[in-house]
Amino acid sequence: MNDRLTIPAAELSWRFSRSGGPGGQGVNTTDSRVELSWDLLGSDLLPATLKERAVERLGARLVSGVLTITASEHRSQLRNREAAAARLGNLVASAIAAPPRARRATRPTKGSVERRITAKKQRAETKRNRRNYPTD
Repeated sequence: MNDRLTIPAAELSWRFSRSGGPGGQGVNTTDSRVELSWDLLGSDLLPATLKERAVERLGARLVSGVLTITASEHRSQLRNREAAAARLGNLVASAIAAPPRARRATRPTKGSVERRITAKKQRAETKRNRRNYPTD
């Protein structure tokens, strides 16, 4: 997942099945589609606070506390396994990441307000000069 947390291989469960899409003659014989499942709620890897944060952020993706990732974009099972593992790591890392700091409200400087107003006035003058007034 990251430098400090690694999901133990014993907690991961892999399932393989036939993948759809192009693949030539081997498409009907190889089980290249990969499903990687990790029991988030049953795992003791994460502290309670991180687990609550992950459950809150991954709520729609969890089924009975289990997170499942599917990979079938590659033609080989090995590359799909690597893709699924990377996707699971990224998903869990982003789910347990600290929330972003709140933005502190600031006001524009006086100079920037003046420059904006001056630019607007110049633009309005340019457009005003383009008007075609009828001559009498």
